[in-house]
Amino acid sequence: MFETTSSNDRESNSASPTKQEWQILEKVATASVTEQRKARRWGIFFKLLTFLYLFVIIASLLPTEGSLGPVYDEHVALVSLNGIIAADSPANANTVVAGLRDAFADTNSKAVILSINSPGGSPVQSGYINDEIYRLKALHPDKKLYAVIADLGASGGYYVAAAADEIYADKASLVGSIGVISAGFGFDKLIEKIGIERRLYSAGESKAFLDAFSAQKEQDVTFWQSVLADTHAQFIEVVKRGRGGRLIDDPAIFSGLIWTGEGALEKGLIDGLGSAGFVAREVIGVEDVIDYTVEPNPFEQFAKRIGANFALGISAIVAPQLR
Repeated sequence: MFETTSSNDRESNSASPTKQEWQILEKVATASVTEQRKARRWGIFFKLLTFLYLFVIIASLLPTEGSLGPVYDEHVALVSLNGIIAADSPANANTVVAGLRDAFADTNSKAVILSINSPGGSPVQSGYINDEIYRLKALHPDKKLYAVIADLGASGGYYVAAAADEIYADKASLVGSIGVISAGFGFDKLIEKIGIERRLYSAGESKAFLDAFSAQKEQDVTFWQSVLADTHAQFIEVVKRGRGGRLIDDPAIFSGLIWTGEGALEKGLIDGLGSAGFVAREVIGVEDVIDYTVEPNPFEQFAKRIGANFALGISAIVAPQLR
């Protein structure tokens, strides 16, 4: 007997997957599952990484150790002032003063050490810190503040130190530079030489005084020199108020010169030679030192730098500097 196969049966047989096709499908399915597992693992990894990143951000926004209140036994409170003293730098008045307030407020801090390593900077920012030191000392009359100069305590750095009850430095520290400086450039002859015409519009005859692209005027120089002299006189008064009779009678002290720690000791600019550890241990008589320095938030610092404008840069060049 002969069997015949209809066209429908042939189509049905040809549509059924062969063993080889099943193996291919199995491999594809297995690879798909493997890829999905890998994707899930990477997803978990990136989620953990994101969580860690957010944790670091939140941790950086939490209060610093010194602002958490009196949680230590008797100790010496340390606040650091490092770098140029300016509104947009880590050594700005608000940051330094915040650390000093925490240090004085802690009932377990026996004394405060202000560690200074600064070439100076803004007379306004330096003045804010100096004034706040006197205010805090008046609020806490039983708690002394010692200024300790590291490599450099010059100009605005010394302006701040002058408010301390006592000042110490290393024998090789650079101390002093009690003066005021303002520097700039004159480009009027250069732009004339290369054929550039300066167009400046202002209301007020002195509004554009000391313009770097205009010829210098004698009356502008005289006026600006008087501003610098006034700032210098304020600086001298601050130093005399803080140091009193400890200063020797020597006009060179206020000339802008700078001395080593040994020379500053002879001039009466400092009270002794020693580090912050030495002052805590030998002068104050307490071994433990707790750092109350307020660390700048890195995200805020980045935002401030992005937001800085050209006018601030120009004012930083032209404005008087204690250095």
